[in-house]
Amino acid sequence: MMHKHVFRALAVAAFTCLLAGPGSATAQTTKSAGGTLVVGTAPKYPPFESKDPETGNTVGFDVDIIEAVAAKMGSKVEWQDTNFDQLLSSITTKRLDLIVGGMADTQERQASVSFLDYLRLDSIFYTLKTQASKFPSMDALCGKRVGTARRTIWPDAIAAWSEEHCVKQGKPAVVVVGTDGSPDTRLQLNQSRIDAAVQGAPTLPYQNKLEGNKYVQVGTPFLPQLMGMGFRKNDAEFGTKLKTAFNAIIADGTYKKILTKWGLEGSAVDAARINGKQ
Repeated sequence: MMHKHVFRALAVAAFTCLLAGPGSATAQTTKSAGGTLVVGTAPKYPPFESKDPETGNTVGFDVDIIEAVAAKMGSKVEWQDTNFDQLLSSITTKRLDLIVGGMADTQERQASVSFLDYLRLDSIFYTLKTQASKFPSMDALCGKRVGTARRTIWPDAIAAWSEEHCVKQGKPAVVVVGTDGSPDTRLQLNQSRIDAAVQGAPTLPYQNKLEGNKYVQVGTPFLPQLMGMGFRKNDAEFGTKLKTAFNAIIADGTYKKILTKWGLEGSAVDAARINGKQ
């Protein structure tokens, strides 16, 4: 009888594991085990993350930062590509431990995930250098077609800026054009389908390096924010581990080296913050 009970218990346990499936165990248990962090990203936003055309590997500032932080935590990293608009839900459904993607830390997003803030992300308007004379000031954006990735915070941010600086001043509103992402935004700009565009200030110098100084900033940053790596909301223990590890790579100079490698020195933060709070 004793053996039957043991066998029955083992069978139930095995069946439970099968029901859990291979995907659920990975992201839910690796954090505490310290083995592997399952990290998701949308590799279409250089210099933060993109695909190396020669190797097919995901490379970029975010990749280097996550790998350095994971090393301080004694963990390895398993990268998973996904669409930008699926990153947040992948955390709430526990398919991933951590997400990065040039993502701004906003109060709206904090409703579903928590953020470890690791870079300043000032948003800017920009246009082609050949069209710069049409935009002597930011007021010239009123009535123009301005493109940006539709799944980001930027469409609403542009509309809010337009309401304050155009509509309330008796000028025509900015026409917000949603795109499929930064590459599509630049394509539409180069095809004259839009007049200007919006993206994070840190990305423009990198893109100019790739495309021969083709783009120019219009005015000053209009939306100062922090960029964060997302993890499960209210997981204070994991957040503390992330914060400690990130502060460690600041202290030993690794953070500065990675910033310099990707030309992002001007966007550095002085210390780790969780949801904007030190």
